[in-house]
Amino acid sequence: MVLEGSGSRIKGGVLISRLNMLRRHGGQIRVDEVLGRLPPSDQALLRKSILPVAWYPLELNLRLDTAIAEVLSPEDEGRAFIDMGRASADESLNGPQQTFVRAGEPHFLLSQAARIYRFYYAVGSRTYEWTGPRSAVLRTFSAENVTEADCLTIIGWHERAIELSGGLAPRITHPMCRARGASHCEYHCSWF
Repeated sequence: MVLEGSGSRIKGGVLISRLNMLRRHGGQIRVDEVLGRLPPSDQALLRKSILPVAWYPLELNLRLDTAIAEVLSPEDEGRAFIDMGRASADESLNGPQQTFVRAGEPHFLLSQAARIYRFYYAVGSRTYEWTGPRSAVLRTFSAENVTEADCLTIIGWHERAIELSGGLAPRITHPMCRARGASHCEYHCSWF
């Protein structure tokens, strides 16, 4: 199932994780507060049953993320985007994608970057490079509609994924970003 949009798409599971996060941060009242900031067509779509494996317009997700950040963390929207990524990792890696988590093996999960990417995005690809016993580099190529906010959700997702895999104090830097004019996005991951 594909819903209409510009062609950039994201899986419904991402939207579900965002709405579930809002419910944990204030119940349906918080969901309604965030949805009230969106265009009526977005509100109508997000109030329907969302299918986790269906494709939805990426622009819908970007608008939802922006509204969430404005409501949950108006003084530090960047932190809100990281928290959204962390919440998404918790939901997916403690649920349908738990096979990617092996205790004490963050590299196993990170080495699955190309497969995991396909669970979320329809366009582009992600690669993994082992750089040391407790470090790796992920690179994203040809993604559409790259925004710094979306990159922050990716950082949050991988921080939490490394923690769930047994890595301590994960640190992810993002020295190259298509939203800042680079040819691809690059995420340097390290942990103890």
